[in-house]
Amino acid sequence: MRFALAILCCSMLFGSCILMDKKDEKPGDKNTATKNSMQKVDWLHNTNIYEVNVRQYTPEGTFNAFAKHIPRLKEMGVEVLWFMPITPIAPKNKKGSMGSPYACSDYTSINPEFGTLDDFKALVKTAHDNGLKVIIDWVANHTGWDHIWTKQHPDYYLKDSATNDFKIASGMDDIIELDYSNPALRKAMIAAMQYWVKETGIDGYRCDLASWVEVDFWQEARPQVDSLKTLFWLGEFDELETPDYGKVFDASYSWKWMHSTRDYAENKITLDSLVDLLKRYSAIGDASMRAWFTTNHDENSWNGTEYEKYGDLAIPLAVFSATWNGVPLLYSGQELPNHKRLEFFEKDPIQWSDKNQLHDFYKTLLTLHHQNPALRGGDSTVQTFLLNTSAADKVLAYKRKKDDYEVLVVLNLSKDNVNFTVNDEAVAGPYRNVFTKENAQLNNGHSFNLPKSGYLVFEK
Repeated sequence: MRFALAILCCSMLFGSCILMDKKDEKPGDKNTATKNSMQKVDWLHNTNIYEVNVRQYTPEGTFNAFAKHIPRLKEMGVEVLWFMPITPIAPKNKKGSMGSPYACSDYTSINPEFGTLDDFKALVKTAHDNGLKVIIDWVANHTGWDHIWTKQHPDYYLKDSATNDFKIASGMDDIIELDYSNPALRKAMIAAMQYWVKETGIDGYRCDLASWVEVDFWQEARPQVDSLKTLFWLGEFDELETPDYGKVFDASYSWKWMHSTRDYAENKITLDSLVDLLKRYSAIGDASMRAWFTTNHDENSWNGTEYEKYGDLAIPLAVFSATWNGVPLLYSGQELPNHKRLEFFEKDPIQWSDKNQLHDFYKTLLTLHHQNPALRGGDSTVQTFLLNTSAADKVLAYKRKKDDYEVLVVLNLSKDNVNFTVNDEAVAGPYRNVFTKENAQLNNGHSFNLPKSGYLVFEK
């Protein structure tokens, strides 16, 4: 009976639904034990992540040139810098004139395009001195064709029986796949990950295509790497599709949400479908978090900028990413805003301006996410309520609450100006608009008028 009531509550209340997440777990279950044994950094619940494309961030494309932006990013509220792969690129079969950062030639060396190891150490120190954390991209599934291991340890790789050569990674002929059935490969990979923690003092990893690597490798690797320093682990996978990986990683991608919101922007699905998807994500529980985003390096280069994909909805969806249960994830240049697809295999610098139009917009959201306990991600003591409105087909409204702290968000996810009411007893009392700083007395039945793609964020 209690389980049935929990399911009913989850139709309107998210954040305390771990009962659903744990219903199939048994004492002694390996995955449960693994998750429970993982140490977590204490700052993960109210942090955010900013992805750095070093090659395109500045005309120089170096660590030293990027370091000059750290004070600006700190002032904007950025807390974690995620650097795309910093390892050297394999020349053999490389794409374009510069190659892909995801085609590594040596796991324990620096890409000379970006600078030296000392330059990266200095960058990490500058970030730390400014109160920021640093995580680096880790590409464990594959390497480039002439990685040093192809000569030293060819047995680390999967072989193609048809060609009797290394196995090409799915859909990407500049990279070849590693063989995780080989214990020696696992040991070498873990040692390489430990190297960067010991040598540079990084604070975590963003693991590329994490679900393309056997989950038991991550279960083996994380405790060993964390034995040096407790790290933050972000995995590129969607926990709706590969739930076992969520028992190892602190946060994962919300790929399904990103693709579905594009479908919604293109009028292929309704808002009800998005709400149903949010319920599925929330049912996962708070043992791990979702990373919410509108763009990243892959999306921008291959599928279009956030404005190509979403049009005017890019902005309210950015508000959502910073206020829903999880961790906000931004990409280089979103504060401009960036309307340009960045080349992936060539030099194509971001065209920075003297005034980043969305700097203050993101500063407001990131500061609120950090400071207001109601926006803590992955915290089962925080409740998330969907609110009833008179425009349910156009407006997404929700409230997040922890103790006496509340944040209320109203998003017009339509292409129309909308007059509507919020018909919910959960809305009551004095609030402050976080963008205008104006006070407002809100209550059940309160009327709103929002322009197309408009948004309101209040804290109580």
